Amino acid sequence: MTDLNALKAANAARWAKAKLTRNFTGVAKRLVAPEAKARYQIVSVKTGVPWPFIAVAHERESSQDWAGSLAQGDPWNKISTHVPAGRGPFKSWEDAAVDALVNCAPRAALNKDWSTGGTLTMLEQYNGLGYANKGRPSPYIWSGTNQYVSGKYVRDGVYDPNVVDQQLGCAGLLLAMMSLDPSISFDGDHAPAPPAPAPTVPPAKPSAPSVTNPAPGSLGAFIASILSAIFGKKK
Repeated sequence: MTDLNALKAANAARWAKAKLTRNFTGVAKRLVAPEAKARYQIVSVKTGVPWPFIAVAHERESSQDWAGSLAQGDPWNKISTHVPAGRGPFKSWEDAAVDALVNCAPRAALNKDWSTGGTLTMLEQYNGLGYANKGRPSPYIWSGTNQYVSGKYVRDGVYDPNVVDQQLGCAGLLLAMMSLDPSISFDGDHAPAPPAPAPTVPPAKPSAPSVTNPAPGSLGAFIASILSAIFGKKK
């Protein structure tokens, strides 16, 4: 069984030394774009999972295809056939994403450690711990950085040490996103701040007393009540 605490420490140490070796900017801009960020934040509020985590998982699983489920990239409006299979159909991408984070292993919504090591290790668990069991950095996390050179599972259970993963890894995506969006940070056990609640609208002030709207208890109110009593009786 993988020692997750040791993996968190290893990922935190790699993060501290990580430098980008490929161009992540174009993809990072897509992930932090206001319209995309707003959708990720909706899911974040419902699950407690930081929106940048959701964004990079979306990119890795379906190249940010809004028709693809966060869980495995299958169409969210149909029953999924890839692992996790049998999920859906859902009413929206957001509903499918909530299901993926709450009900599908490793259930990121239950995670309480959103430090860099904890975040990267949770992302690695989504892809599998085969690399950690070999003591190798996962390309799912580190591809495109100086923390990864080569090595990839080319199919289930088959590891080739000479193959280089061409996809952009989660750590590099997060680093590039942080350079574009200063609100993204990982501080100990605290996740990036959720979106601020909508400002409350103060109740409307009552209109100032007038001839047609006299103040309660005033002479005008007394006269108005008498007139109402007199004219209200007329048919």
